[in-house]
Amino acid sequence: MAMRAFYNEIKGLKVRDLPGHLKPRFSWTNIKKSADEAVDRYIEKYIETSSVEPLFHVCIGGMIFSYLVALPEERRHLEHQQHAASGGGHH
Repeated sequence: MAMRAFYNEIKGLKVRDLPGHLKPRFSWTNIKKSADEAVDRYIEKYIETSSVEPLFHVCIGGMIFSYLVALPEERRHLEHQQHAASGGGHH
């Protein structure tokens, strides 16, 4: 929905006018304001309604974070296994 509104804003602009239109949207003030509004909406939707969903969000976010942190080590381990299986020897 937000993407459609954004597209409708810029579809009539010329390419040379686009940077001037986008620059104010990426200012620190606008980014902070947007983040504050998003947090306020989240609080209204989930926290003030005593929903259990924030607990799910924390759990899922923690799982994704731990996966991303462990990913480089897992890739090294897999690469080592593939090297050993191809007869690369053991070190």
